[in-house]
Amino acid sequence: MFEILTSIGLGWSVALVLAVLFVLAYEFINGFHDTANAVATVIYTKAMPANLAVISSALFNFAGVLLGGLGVAYAIVHLLPVDSLLGMDSTQGLMMVFSLLFSAIIWNLGTWYFGIPASSSHTLIGSIMGVGGAFAWIHNEPILHGINLTKATQIMLSLIISPTLGFVLAGLLLLLMKFVWQKHKIHRTPDEQFQINGKRHPPFWARVSLIASAMGVSFAHGSNDGQKGIGLVMLVLICMAPAYFALDMSSQSYDLARTQDANRRIMAIYSRNQAVISDLVDVKAQVNVNDSLLSHCSTQTVLPAMSLLDRRLDKASSFQEMSVEERREVRRLLLCIDDTARKVAKLELPANELTSLNKWRKDLTKSTEYAPLWVIVAIATALGCGTLVGWRRIVYTVGEKIGSSGMTYSQGIAAQVTAAASIGIASVTGMPVSTTHILSSAVAGTMVANRSGLQSQTIKQILLAWVLTLPITMLLSALVFILANALWG
Repeated sequence: MFEILTSIGLGWSVALVLAVLFVLAYEFINGFHDTANAVATVIYTKAMPANLAVISSALFNFAGVLLGGLGVAYAIVHLLPVDSLLGMDSTQGLMMVFSLLFSAIIWNLGTWYFGIPASSSHTLIGSIMGVGGAFAWIHNEPILHGINLTKATQIMLSLIISPTLGFVLAGLLLLLMKFVWQKHKIHRTPDEQFQINGKRHPPFWARVSLIASAMGVSFAHGSNDGQKGIGLVMLVLICMAPAYFALDMSSQSYDLARTQDANRRIMAIYSRNQAVISDLVDVKAQVNVNDSLLSHCSTQTVLPAMSLLDRRLDKASSFQEMSVEERREVRRLLLCIDDTARKVAKLELPANELTSLNKWRKDLTKSTEYAPLWVIVAIATALGCGTLVGWRRIVYTVGEKIGSSGMTYSQGIAAQVTAAASIGIASVTGMPVSTTHILSSAVAGTMVANRSGLQSQTIKQILLAWVLTLPITMLLSALVFILANALWG
């Protein structure tokens, strides 16, 4: 790492370190903002002492980041269109990262201060969309050209559907538990348990279930939200130190051969299905173009990009043998080729061709969708440490202010099991979701199923935060980015 800092100069070194620290600060805030939701029910139901619950949650968050993969990380990065990623220089990339993180941190701190369970995922997505739109506006393009609308739509649908499912499934699970264990003590609140036998702790198996599901939510939160921080750090490193991070420099000659083979096999798929893909790929395009940098990804440039990539990989057995500009060029080519392949994969190709295309896409992006171990560990540490502080405000809101009456042990189990399963599935499929929204909705679902009623004021605050988060963070990050460009662009 020291070699990297000395090679890019003092000014860029300071900016790079500050940018990475900014991302770690965001992830730290995410820790005490979102992870409070993971331990809210287990603390409120007295299944674990607060300090032990928070420490355990921090450890499971840490493990979730380490083992969660990178699907969600690059889903966040791909919110920016390929052309924006191709056309953004290091200075603009730096201003973009600072702008979106400033917006996300300000909103997260504000909602945390007032104890409102707002979504860090929603906040980050709005901030990224804001700087993307601002980048397009500065370059005299329509604002929507700065946002990957397909990816944004998928993510927003995920953010809408997941809490709805959480509400319904948690309510159904509670009703099932009440049917199986009728008039059982797991349906008591801690206060009711204390009045009956002088104990506040849940029954043994209920306690085990609450603890296990809470740690499950913590692990799932780490595997989903931690990846967002990893994606942001990689965006910083790629923009500011492309010589070292534009491609995975640990790749061996075998990895380059796999990438080249995947590129050729995808070209063969296109050749066999010309009629189907003609709207996305200009199959008649001249492939032997000059070796100039491709700054725009379109139907006319995909095949030339694939041909150029093939020639570039033919000349080198490792990325170290390439110049800095060649590495950036290879990254641009890979992004363009994969962006088109992702769109082609949605067409009505034969089933065997779709299976092969998705397989070769993974090999194609192996050297671009990666993260060094130190990045993963740094994000895991920041998220885990953030979990240890600031959790009380959100815990009080989730435990006391969503329902009109206290939360029972069975409600806590139903809400947490639903949240852990939902977030875990989202992480495996590479979709960013909100821990806050899923768990809050699950708690609300159990309150409705239990006929406990809901506190309208809290529900209004949560819904208002949900509605306002996207436009406010988009506007704030866009304004900061435009101002930064006016001053230093």
